[in-house]
Amino acid sequence: MSVPVFEEYEPALDCGCAGCAVRRRSAATALPVRRGGHPAAHGARRALVLATAAGVVLSCGAAGAAAAAGHTPWAPRADGGSDPQPAPHPQGAKGPLQGAGASGPPSDGAATLPRTTRAAIIDRAQRWVTAKVPYSMEKYWSDGYRQDCSGYVSMAWNLGTNEWTGSLAAYGTRIARADLQPGDILLFHNPADPAKGSHVTIFGGWTSGARTQYVAYEQTRPRTRKQSTPLAYWNNSDRYVAYRYKGVTSGSPGSGSSTAFPGAKQFGPGANNKYVTQLGRMLVERGGRRFYAVGPGPVWGTADKRATQAFQQAQGWKGKEADGIPGPHTWRLLTSGGGRNIPAAGAGGSPNTAVPFPGRGYFKPGQSNSHVDRLGRQLVKKGYGKHYVSGPSPLWTEADRRNVEAFQRAQGWRGGAADGYPGPETWRRLFA
Repeated sequence: MSVPVFEEYEPALDCGCAGCAVRRRSAATALPVRRGGHPAAHGARRALVLATAAGVVLSCGAAGAAAAAGHTPWAPRADGGSDPQPAPHPQGAKGPLQGAGASGPPSDGAATLPRTTRAAIIDRAQRWVTAKVPYSMEKYWSDGYRQDCSGYVSMAWNLGTNEWTGSLAAYGTRIARADLQPGDILLFHNPADPAKGSHVTIFGGWTSGARTQYVAYEQTRPRTRKQSTPLAYWNNSDRYVAYRYKGVTSGSPGSGSSTAFPGAKQFGPGANNKYVTQLGRMLVERGGRRFYAVGPGPVWGTADKRATQAFQQAQGWKGKEADGIPGPHTWRLLTSGGGRNIPAAGAGGSPNTAVPFPGRGYFKPGQSNSHVDRLGRQLVKKGYGKHYVSGPSPLWTEADRRNVEAFQRAQGWRGGAADGYPGPETWRRLFA
């Protein structure tokens, strides 16, 4: 039996594991040439393999090792729970918009920047979260932007082109992490090997006064998500750089926001208008999400007053200055992004949390502490203690988890949001 001189190998285009990446590179540089046959066929085959290897360089598999280890991203939690390290998130190359709304060739820099506001950036980022846009470095969403991490930021910043981690910095100004505000980004581009670790997220606000976690909007497998994330990311944290979009303003025509104070008569009991919605959205961006069981809307409610009051108290105001009704000074700080953000529940300064949330580490198998006992007693008080056989105790058990799950499901939560492990929002509602 004759042994073939050449064994043809076609690398898998969609596999991000380290092994396939090495095989693709090896195939591109050490491919034997079949003797005989038409030379053009050999050239076409080598070109195909080289193109495949080039595709590997363009990907930014930040967690290639994680993919090889079999990590799977969890669904975002309703109470802002932190997820494990996500799956890889490669990206495509710089290019123009595709399909609907496509506009000309790629830009050569940030000379002419579209103006936008922080509220508009977050609104655009939320659209993909709501639409659950699937991750892809080859496909484009209906708005023309590529469905990967850098295409997502290009869309949120309304750049009009699809940038990549190697070009996004040109559109921003480097800032200190302590100065991060909603709409800014955290970017890691690895120039030595763009396929190793490069990624970008959109900063949505701090989740606690300690500023160790933030709400990250990001495009990663399997779809766009918004969740609490350790600063700056699950891996390569010290290599992420904070940037602020050069075109961000406090207001922009057509953005749906206004910097001029509309007047106190637009707020308070009975108010129903667009300014109440705008106020709510700005408060959510500044840390007031927990006050809204349902997203901000045009009808003034208790959530609007409590969130406004929390923001006012965060500035150190008291008495009539923190009555929960926005005045010119409150409005100016919100529309300009100035002042202090609303501290997280349990971090101090919150008007609606009597018992601070101690942290998730106290509620897991093997833990025994007073927080578990307090949680159990409150569950019984609220009518969610049916799984206890002998009553609550300091030792965390399956009965605790099932009772918490029952309470979470009663809030209308499902999936990962009702896993039986308390987060800040579960805690707040239990002790409200």
